[in-house]
Amino acid sequence: MPIRNFRTVIVFSALLLGGCNEDLAPGAAGSSGTGGAPGTASKVEPLVVTALPTPTQAVRFLSQASFGANTSSINRVVTSGISAWINEQFSLPQTSHRDTVSALKSQLGVGEVFGEEPLFESFWKQAIEGDDQLRQRVVYALSQIFVISLQEGEIGEHPILAASYLDMLGTHAFGNFRNLLEAVSLHPAMGIYLSTLHNQKESDTRAPDENYGREVMQLMSIGLFELNPDGSQKLVNGAPVETYTSADISGMAKVFTGWSWAGPDKSLNRFVGDFENPEREWQAMQSYPQYHSTSAKNFLGTTVPAQGTPDPEASLKIALDRLFAHPNVGPFIGRQLIQRLVTSNPSPDYVGRVAAAFANNGQGVRGDMKAVIRAILLDPEARSDSNIAAIDTGKLREPVLRLSGWMRAFEARSASGRYLIGNTDDAIDSIGQSPLRAPSVFNFYRPGYVPPNTTIANANLVAPEMQITGDTSVVGYLNTMQVAVSDGIGRDGDVSSDYATEIHLAETPDKLVDRVNLMLLANQMSPALRAQIVAAVNSVPVPTDDAAAAAEARKNRVWLSVFLALASPEYLVQK
Repeated sequence: MPIRNFRTVIVFSALLLGGCNEDLAPGAAGSSGTGGAPGTASKVEPLVVTALPTPTQAVRFLSQASFGANTSSINRVVTSGISAWINEQFSLPQTSHRDTVSALKSQLGVGEVFGEEPLFESFWKQAIEGDDQLRQRVVYALSQIFVISLQEGEIGEHPILAASYLDMLGTHAFGNFRNLLEAVSLHPAMGIYLSTLHNQKESDTRAPDENYGREVMQLMSIGLFELNPDGSQKLVNGAPVETYTSADISGMAKVFTGWSWAGPDKSLNRFVGDFENPEREWQAMQSYPQYHSTSAKNFLGTTVPAQGTPDPEASLKIALDRLFAHPNVGPFIGRQLIQRLVTSNPSPDYVGRVAAAFANNGQGVRGDMKAVIRAILLDPEARSDSNIAAIDTGKLREPVLRLSGWMRAFEARSASGRYLIGNTDDAIDSIGQSPLRAPSVFNFYRPGYVPPNTTIANANLVAPEMQITGDTSVVGYLNTMQVAVSDGIGRDGDVSSDYATEIHLAETPDKLVDRVNLMLLANQMSPALRAQIVAAVNSVPVPTDDAAAAAEARKNRVWLSVFLALASPEYLVQK
């Protein structure tokens, strides 16, 4: 059967995708479902999952807790149980992106440019082959809250710097949020991105840079408005209450003066970067007291007293302790992690339970990330099968997760061993998103984004990933995956699948489509979609008198079933 039967299926898939507009994205925050009254956090404990899950439940769970299900991970979850799988993941060692990128750098020839591609290689290798899937998925979520971007030239041109930032997030992903916040604040990649690196104290002609002082509050800890424990806004006379003022930003900015590159001395040349310590790209920034503000620093009702001797470490501790203790942190960060892993629109009760786990892990510890992750993934709203069809359940899969889901489901591997996928930013010729290349500190999309003039907006819901979804990106994704499914993706089709399991099912279309349904959609394919794909597969006859043509036809059937599933709105929305 000639390959054109697969290539021309784009017309058929367009019919399937006809409803894939903003109206098909999941719904949102606290407007319906099981939400409690604003201002009240539920006391219900996270669901203790003791029964062994079915393969369907395992795939659904793995779509939230990993970069996608594959046969081995499904079997592991089914045999050990979800809670045990989470505990096992917590115990797995971390794989270093920096080591991988450094090794690639050592292989460069004379005159070869070292850009951001090695970081993409390391990211995809760990996302697809890594055993520590939960850590990697949480790191990816954290990278969209504590944003740095390769689009900043000084970061993109130094992939070891960016790789070490990912490693830092991984180190603290299962630790304590207070330590995570400090590690983010002192990482040189963040120092470059938000201007704390060689930021100096005030003078008659200079004020401290306020970028990080503002964003560490707005985006990385407490948000713009005072929150109740369930994530709803506190209201005074019907109006929200701002968490900070411009004066608070100015006070916080002074804290982040006198920090710059790590090194063996604290000279001016070291501070401005003229003396280059070879390890400075992955070592935390060090203090330079002579450049640190000694005046009183007032923020959020807290004061760092004026210092006779500059003490950057003392100022930093007071500031980060104040942020960490703020009651907003649990619901603010918890809700965003729920959005990145499970659903765009958690109910107030769900947010409240996660915030409660942040406030107290059961042993009096605040900020325990393991407790937060458990609370997110074991919550009844994450694990219950009964609410899958609800309008406010689930989330739109962002392009990176659509691609990783395909690669893991069908055991795609890199022919070179390096995952030569490269930059995938282009929304016309690629998938429209690359890891760690957000266009701004506000990430690829805002957590509260509402696509205008849609049923989502009418239902008072949000759909963050819709901010980078449109006609162009939908077509670019389809075109990219049409080629990837059959020929692979990356340089010379470096990453591809042989579909060994699926080809054995190709002559029984029902079983083939059921396999694809399980691996990609957790058996959530509607009867209508399943019937359409089965009919499309049946339209490709398998010759009985020509072995080569029959083998080609079986491949076409597999490629067709996989592509149509990937193109469907039912896959694009993770439920």
